[in-house]
Amino acid sequence: YETHKFMKGRGSSKTFFPVVFNDIMGLEDGETRGVHAKDIVHAFKGNVKEGHKFNPVGPLEPDDFGYNPTPSADDKVHVLVCVMSANTPQINSSLLKKMSEVRQKASELGIPQMAMMTHIDAACGEIQKDLKNVYRSRHLQKKMKDFSAAVGIPVNCIFPVKNYSEEIDMNNEVDILILSALRKIIDFGDDFIEKMETE
Repeated sequence: YETHKFMKGRGSSKTFFPVVFNDIMGLEDGETRGVHAKDIVHAFKGNVKEGHKFNPVGPLEPDDFGYNPTPSADDKVHVLVCVMSANTPQINSSLLKKMSEVRQKASELGIPQMAMMTHIDAACGEIQKDLKNVYRSRHLQKKMKDFSAAVGIPVNCIFPVKNYSEEIDMNNEVDILILSALRKIIDFGDDFIEKMETE
């Protein structure tokens, strides 16, 4: 369980942006592979300590060293982002079951949900030739609709992004897609925090 912070400024004026990403190992096919769905729910509630190594065989228990019994509001998840490769041919039923379980718990907790579809250039030659074709690609539109139907995340909450893989320098076209997704994550997070404060 790893927290990623975004630094701004340098030297003595160095601070961090008020947004963090908590990264976990992915869901995988099979009962004893990938992160356990219950551990994702523990992460939602802030019960997972920084640096905890997930055990695919069984979920974190309250008496385990990696369990945080007294989470602060900052420890809790404000937005669930599912990251899926556009290159994935098909999601099998056991993985869909895990995703459904995770999404249902997130919904019960009022946590907003969205998805990022990565590797869009590798999945579609049209986009590989010109990234501006991202919203014109029928192949990608079908991928996003199929993913939406399978997982239940609305198409307008699925953001296509191109991974930096061969580039040496920053690229505006790549950044626009990534920043568009980030803007939505922040908007969803702000809405969630506002809702928490009024309850």
